[in-house]
Amino acid sequence: MKRALLLIAVLLLLFFGYTYYQSRESERDQLEESTQLIEKQLKNVGKLVVIEGTFAQVFSYKDSKRFYLDIFSARKKALIVVNAKVSVAYDLSKLKTEVDAKKKTVRITYIPKEEISINPNIQYYDVTQDYLNQFEAEDYNKIQKRIQASLKEKIEKSSLKSNAQNRLVSELQKIYILTNSMGWTLEYNGNTIESNSAMEAIKL
Repeated sequence: MKRALLLIAVLLLLFFGYTYYQSRESERDQLEESTQLIEKQLKNVGKLVVIEGTFAQVFSYKDSKRFYLDIFSARKKALIVVNAKVSVAYDLSKLKTEVDAKKKTVRITYIPKEEISINPNIQYYDVTQDYLNQFEAEDYNKIQKRIQASLKEKIEKSSLKSNAQNRLVSELQKIYILTNSMGWTLEYNGNTIESNSAMEAIKL
């Protein structure tokens, strides 16, 4: 009788041990599958986010030189029309993340800065110049610097950058939706992202 009870106890122990082992193996396999899926989806987020806009401006350029004790002067002037294509981009292929499988956590460790590209089409009209004061390379460099500075100021005052940031957050929200749906945690700057609206804090 004792032998029978001992045999039954050993068999039960082996059964529960095997069941526990199988359960652990299943959990491990599931965790590996989840980790691989998350890593794959993170790569899919790594695309280029671009917002484009156009700006038009008109500039006037004047320059005067005086000669012979300021008795004579030589002038030059031009009307400049600028049509510029501007893009604000975030290259999310540069996004850096860490996947902690044990803690089921994805950490965003680096978000790339915005990249602003300005491509102006500059046309000159009503160009007049005296013989002793003609347009030179220095003048065109001054004009281009002035145009670039003016366009950058207009971009800062426009909604172009904020629209690009909104698109950035929209892409990053995909990471939150993915992690949240799989029971994982998303972190940024040491803070846990607990809702879609919390992603607004990621704006740079």
